[in-house]
Amino acid sequence: MAYLDNIRTFVRVYELGSMSAAARDQRISAAVASARISQLEEHLTVRLFQRTTRTLKATEQGNIFYRGACKILEAVDEAEAEISDVTQTPRGSLYIAAPLGIGRRLIAPAIPKFKDQYPLIDIRLRLSDRKLDLAAEGLDASFFLGVPEDSTLRIRKIADCPRVLCAAPDYIARRGHPDSGEALVRDKHDCLNLRYPGAPEFQWPLQTADGVQKFSVRGPFESDDGDVLTNWALDGLGIILKPVFDVADHLTSGALVPVAESEPPVPIQMACLYMHRRRQDPKTRLLIDFISERIISDLTKLQTT
Repeated sequence: MAYLDNIRTFVRVYELGSMSAAARDQRISAAVASARISQLEEHLTVRLFQRTTRTLKATEQGNIFYRGACKILEAVDEAEAEISDVTQTPRGSLYIAAPLGIGRRLIAPAIPKFKDQYPLIDIRLRLSDRKLDLAAEGLDASFFLGVPEDSTLRIRKIADCPRVLCAAPDYIARRGHPDSGEALVRDKHDCLNLRYPGAPEFQWPLQTADGVQKFSVRGPFESDDGDVLTNWALDGLGIILKPVFDVADHLTSGALVPVAESEPPVPIQMACLYMHRRRQDPKTRLLIDFISERIISDLTKLQTT
């Protein structure tokens, strides 16, 4: 197993371009990661990386070995997956991610129930509203809202989530009740937007009598945390565009009130991304199936209440 561990560490160093980043990803020390690379180079009698105090770059031999190493690890993963299928006792750790709203309200409650059913699988959940790189972050799957940009990953659509424009009664009393997307722009309403690195300009797609139209909105506040936006809206600071499941309790209590009801937002896709492999790890498939069914059930309940 030592040689295989060395290969896994080499692949992560190659992909992340950093010994320390690969060490964190593998949950080992930088010294152990460096020792594994040195052992591998000694075994192969070649230099895999050119190292300086500031940079680390793969050699030509390193580029060649990386392609073969990926095939080796994929073959091992597939063999382990087949054994797991035969024994019907999936085990190991899964690293998954989700935006804050989805994670807290839909995914986190499902994980203990999944663990009850599959006690040998450990779940490591990361919640973040920023976009994550599955390979760089060492993730098995990532749940998300919207349309992915990376076509090299596999995507599994779960559901279309209805969305709502809403604001606190205090805000509406102060600024008025916009009845359309045009009113949002014309009256310069304070719109609270989710901001992440590389985010495009804010355009809210609404279903109008003339079809879907995108309205460029602005506001004095932005955040990369969706729950912060909700709290600001509750404080009367502006209008938010949110999946209904994310603000359902506030809508029911009247703390938030829908606006522009005649031109509702276009529903947003909820889906799951996972790495492209010839054969998907059974425990990853089990988790995606389990959580997807729970999400669909939860969304159905919301729509019928």
